Amino acid sequence: MKTYIIPSLKLTAILIIVCCAIYPLLITGVAKLASGGGKGVTLTEKGKVVGYENIGQKFTDDKYFQGRPSAVEYNAAGSAGSNKGPSNPDYLQVVQDRIDTFLVHNPTVKKSEIPSDLVTASGSGLDPNISVQAAKIQVSRIAKIRNKSDQVLYDLIDKTKEGSLWGVFGPEKINVLKLNIALNAL
Repeated sequence: MKTYIIPSLKLTAILIIVCCAIYPLLITGVAKLASGGGKGVTLTEKGKVVGYENIGQKFTDDKYFQGRPSAVEYNAAGSAGSNKGPSNPDYLQVVQDRIDTFLVHNPTVKKSEIPSDLVTASGSGLDPNISVQAAKIQVSRIAKIRNKSDQVLYDLIDKTKEGSLWGVFGPEKINVLKLNIALNAL
């Protein structure tokens, strides 16, 4: 019995030191080197912090670009998806309600033209980005409300879009908060 207990206690002590001290300190050190110093990158407008770069926000006013829906109401403390499958009737009703709401606010858009990222929540529920197509489909509504030409907004979208990772992985995307800050600056 002694043969097993002493090595087990030694291994336990080593794992406690590694998992409870060395690893957390290492991760904290790496986070301090990241942009934002491990506290997230804040975005400001007129000297006031208006949000975080990597956390989505809800925009309901028609004069702004709307982001991706959230299954957790953009609560960063509770990041999660809906956990409902694509054939779940409750989920299908939520998506249909989002489509109906979008069509009410964007009467010039046909149902078949709505990009899926405007009516389905992301896996984290916090996605700050939408596709370029999702931004462009909202242009006519915003241009009319803000009394701007469509072309001005298309140019703004082109200026704020972010390329794919290393030019290869993933599609181009637009951070909705950055786009709306730029929109306010017009």
